[in-house]
Amino acid sequence: MIKKIEARKLDMAQVFTEDGNVHPVTAVSFEDFPTDLAPGTPIRVIGISKGKGFSGVMKRHGFKGMPATHGRSTKGRAPGSIGGTTTPGRVYRGKRMAGRMGGEQVTVQGLSVLEVDPESKTAKITGALPGPRLNRLTILYEPQVCERQEPEVGSEEARSQEPEVGSGEEVSKNSTEELNQKQSQKTPVS
Repeated sequence: MIKKIEARKLDMAQVFTEDGNVHPVTAVSFEDFPTDLAPGTPIRVIGISKGKGFSGVMKRHGFKGMPATHGRSTKGRAPGSIGGTTTPGRVYRGKRMAGRMGGEQVTVQGLSVLEVDPESKTAKITGALPGPRLNRLTILYEPQVCERQEPEVGSEEARSQEPEVGSGEEVSKNSTEELNQKQSQKTPVS
């Protein structure tokens, strides 16, 4: 079951692990700290990206621009032609042009929790998160189920789980007899 919790982006930092690797992390704070959020939990983060204002086609869509020489005048960052002439007589919907950039809902996937601090209600998440500092975020995660540990060999718990000596042979004889009966009941189709 996927859980959803609200958080606020604090700031970015670097964390050095014991094996000497550097991980970029983003610190987030929670109003109600989730008790089932543990280090290593894979998460998705939804937030509003930083607004960039009105941007041209080179910044917004990565257009190359015109050459810097050979008669270029003042059109170096212009988009170029935006359509045909009389036919079709219009600009097609979805044409990439200049306009407002950023300020949209973004979902970042493939992140994980690196550290948690329940006392201060904060966590460090690997990678960058959308938006400016103090931006509201929605974190989606699936709580990790604690796997049941096997009891130590020879312990009281291990002995209680062992099957009785005679029971295994009886089960195998019964299951063999059942299989033989099922096979004999099946008639070949001719």
